Amino acid sequence: MTTGSNHGTLKTIREARGRVSGDGVELAFGYWPGRGGTLVALHGLTASYLSFAGVAERLTGRRAVFALDLRGRGDSDKPAGPYGMAQHARDVAAAVRAMELPPSIIVGHSMGGFVAAALAAQEPELVSGVVLIDGGYAPAIGAAAPQQGLDAALALRINQLRQAYPSREAYRQFWRTQPHFPPEDWNPWVEAFLDYEVGGEAPELRPKASEDAVRADLMEGLQREQMIARLQAIGVPVLMVRAPAGFIPGSPPLYPDSMMEHMRSCVHSLQEELIPGTTHYTLLMGQRGASRIADLLDDFAAHCQPVRQFAASTPQAI
Repeated sequence: MTTGSNHGTLKTIREARGRVSGDGVELAFGYWPGRGGTLVALHGLTASYLSFAGVAERLTGRRAVFALDLRGRGDSDKPAGPYGMAQHARDVAAAVRAMELPPSIIVGHSMGGFVAAALAAQEPELVSGVVLIDGGYAPAIGAAAPQQGLDAALALRINQLRQAYPSREAYRQFWRTQPHFPPEDWNPWVEAFLDYEVGGEAPELRPKASEDAVRADLMEGLQREQMIARLQAIGVPVLMVRAPAGFIPGSPPLYPDSMMEHMRSCVHSLQEELIPGTTHYTLLMGQRGASRIADLLDDFAAHCQPVRQFAASTPQAI
C-alpha cells in the first residue's frame, strides 16, 4: 500500500492510497480512517475517489471513508469491457469483501448513485443503507429542455477527455475559467481532485477517465426499466441528497421536485435533503455541501446500523 501526499491544509488526516481486487480488475482507492463504521463512496461518471475528499475531511474522527476509483476511471484498470452499473456493482462487492468490511452505508454521487442502487439490489447482504447524492434516478426524464441541457453538458465533458494540457496548473486554470466552481467554492479539495484527474507526462497530460468506459456507462446506465427495478429492490433505508442547481449556478436542478415525485414511487421509505446554495459539483466539493453531507452521513449511518467501534488504522489492500 502507498500513502497519498498531503495536499497542504486539505486534510487533517491524510488518506491512504492503495489498490484492491475488483471483479477481474484492480481498483485504486483512497481510505480515510475513523472510529465509526466505514462508508463506501462511489464517484460520478468521469470523476475519481478524490471527489469525496471534502466529505472525508469533515467526517474526521467520526466515520471512516473507503472511496474507490471505478473501473475505467482514475488509477483503476481500464479494460475494454464490460462496463455498466451491474458490472461496477460486482467490482465494488469484490472490493468490499476483499477489505472484509461489514454491511456498510454505500454513498454514490451522480453515476455512483446508480452503482449504489445496483449493489444494494444485487448484494443486499453487503449494504446497510444507501445515500444517493444527486444520482440514482435518470435526470430530467420527460423534460425535453433540461434533457437537452444535460446532453450538451455530457457531450462537452466527453470532448474534454480528448484534450491535452501542458501541466496540472494549466488544467486547474482551465477549470478556474469555467462557471462550475465559483470563486467562493474554489478550495484545496477541488485542486487536489483536479490534480489527480489528469495523468501522463507533461506537456501531454490528459484526463484519466476512459472515453470508451464513459460512453458504455451512458448507454447502459439510464435504461429506465433496469433503473426502476433496482430502486424498487432496495430493502434498506435510502437518503437522497440533492442540489437546487444543475452543473453551474443558476441552471435547472438535475433532480427537480417533479422528478422526486416519480422517485418516491420507486423507493421505499425515502428520506430527502436539499442543500441550499449548491450545484451538482459543489454539493460534494464545496465547503457548504461537504460539511452538510458529512453531518447527514454520520446521522444516517447511526440510524442504519448499531454503533460499532473500529480501530482507526488503515486496512490492508489485497
